[in-house]
Amino acid sequence: MMRVGLTGGVASGKSTVSAILVDLGAVLIDADVLAREVVARGTPGLDAVVAEFGAELLTGDGDLDRAAMGALVFADAHARKRLEAIVHPLVFERIVELESQAPEDAVVVHDIPLLAESGRADTFDAVLVVHAPAAVQIDRMMRDRGWSREEAEARIAAQASGEERLAVATHVIDNTGSPDDLRRRVEAVYASLHDAAA
Repeated sequence: MMRVGLTGGVASGKSTVSAILVDLGAVLIDADVLAREVVARGTPGLDAVVAEFGAELLTGDGDLDRAAMGALVFADAHARKRLEAIVHPLVFERIVELESQAPEDAVVVHDIPLLAESGRADTFDAVLVVHAPAAVQIDRMMRDRGWSREEAEARIAAQASGEERLAVATHVIDNTGSPDDLRRRVEAVYASLHDAAA
């Protein structure tokens, strides 16, 4: 098994790259999806979040109000650390479980937006960083998500810098060209990872 960390800044194209990798045969473990799962309605994770932050972060249906939670933790580093202390151990348990179910020769890709920030890059056999310059990321957030320039810049500022991500990379996937360019780059990287896993 080849354990691969996949990361990239907001609006870098990481989700597109993970979809291509799955299309090529990789097993994807998406930390964002797991982070939502572990605080879904009725879970011990959601109970812990409510105990820490209060029931005002629930919707009328009893789900976590993700927008309100996001607004809180992106504005307050201490609140973000308190949330991570609840969510990260639960996500890690699910990751171990999913990895144990993967085939022996699999390329298992862990999609982890904050891999550079977590200090866990060295726990993987390889690290793929999807890279686009900050100006491109900002343009994409404004165009595709309808965000203001200030919102886009704040989100970038809350994450590791491009240089910090590139410092942990074993493979850099540049995403400034066409979708076809991106697919060719991902195919080349996947071929080398698959050879190493086999």
